[in-house]
Amino acid sequence: MTRIIDSFADISGQYDVAFVDLWGCMHNGIAAFPEAVAAMQGFRAKGGKVVLVTNSPRPWDSVARQIHDMGVPEDAWDAIATSGDSARAAMFRGAVGAKVWFMGESPRDDDFFKPLKIIGNPVDIQKVPLDQAEGIVCCGPFDPLADVDVNRSQFLYAKQKGLKLLCANPDIVVDRGEVREWCAGALAQLYTEMGGESLYFGKPHPPIYDLARRRLSALTDVPSDPRIIAIGDGIGTDVSGGLQEDLDVLFITGGLAAEETKTNGQPDPAALDGFLTRHEISVPYAIGYLR
Repeated sequence: MTRIIDSFADISGQYDVAFVDLWGCMHNGIAAFPEAVAAMQGFRAKGGKVVLVTNSPRPWDSVARQIHDMGVPEDAWDAIATSGDSARAAMFRGAVGAKVWFMGESPRDDDFFKPLKIIGNPVDIQKVPLDQAEGIVCCGPFDPLADVDVNRSQFLYAKQKGLKLLCANPDIVVDRGEVREWCAGALAQLYTEMGGESLYFGKPHPPIYDLARRRLSALTDVPSDPRIIAIGDGIGTDVSGGLQEDLDVLFITGGLAAEETKTNGQPDPAALDGFLTRHEISVPYAIGYLR
């Protein structure tokens, strides 16, 4: 049975580390949630470590600047692991070839192609038109408000050529303030449904958790076998990924699932139970908003 808690402090003493989602938990794509920031600052003040684990297709330092501008200060986290960094490493190792057709928003997503110093002898990546491509790099739609079906004809051509699609962000949708936008995961899902091959590196898939643990191990004063809790609002990404990693999970119901869980401050217990049952998922903890 899921326990609905009043604040993270109710359970935080049981954990050494929190793997915390960003969008929907720490901010809404426009501004930080002050109570969530305070919760992480309080956890860190008592010795806890906060690793922000995000499906952002950007490098971690770009995300750090972005969230700082939104109002998430540096004393609210210790490290950042992004889907973008995990996917970039695969790209520079040649996962989808050297000549790639890029899907995303320029210049916002251009940092994805910044050199990665940790990769020895990286592939020389060139952005080319689709008819010259050896693979696809997808950071997101060209237009996040347009139906993903607008890409169907291009995907059909790519599938016939046998191109692999590298998905830098497995999220299907996000809410930027009050506006819902499509993410790269929706495009990868469509491509897979059409018979193409999509490669994933963010939540709920293992590569980003491996990266998060490496970022954690680089910190000081971390126990040899830390007790980790995953915190997030995406049932198919944050929650499923945390459970697959055998982590306890705190489900933030007031994000993507606010309507389904009837969250008004806190989730409606019956609605929450029904939502989790439909998804065949069980979590130890839930809260309306991270605080």
